[in-house]
Amino acid sequence: MPADGRQSDRALAVQRGVRRHLRQAGLASICEVTLKSGRRADIMALSPAGEIWIVEIKSSVADLRSDAKWPDYTDFCDRFYFATLADVPHDIFPADAGLFVADGYGAHCLREAGASALAPARRKAVTLLFARHAASTLHALADPHLES
Repeated sequence: MPADGRQSDRALAVQRGVRRHLRQAGLASICEVTLKSGRRADIMALSPAGEIWIVEIKSSVADLRSDAKWPDYTDFCDRFYFATLADVPHDIFPADAGLFVADGYGAHCLREAGASALAPARRKAVTLLFARHAASTLHALADPHLES
């Protein structure tokens, strides 16, 4: 999908690199997913085992420090990660979250996220959200002139 204008070039590079890494690891990913809470996940991924991962992109120190909403994402995933660029200090990210360092070509996982299993009803709801978002994205690509 073309960028929607909300992300910086740095954030888009991280997004591309992390999604490449996730795909190579066997996960399917989608971007800009609005959760039931109203928060928007930068990247949501689905593992072959059905685990839901959320990756929050932070392209600078200021970006991380100005964001107090990221803990809300953990209610909607089994694993939560941050993703950033190599020039952002890694020690500023919370130790209880996973951490990717990425560029436009790929990513490296510096710290794995701990697993915290979603409740079955929440898993079903988030998995359906993932599927509907992915299908809507494919439809928009196939029919770009469709009215919303």
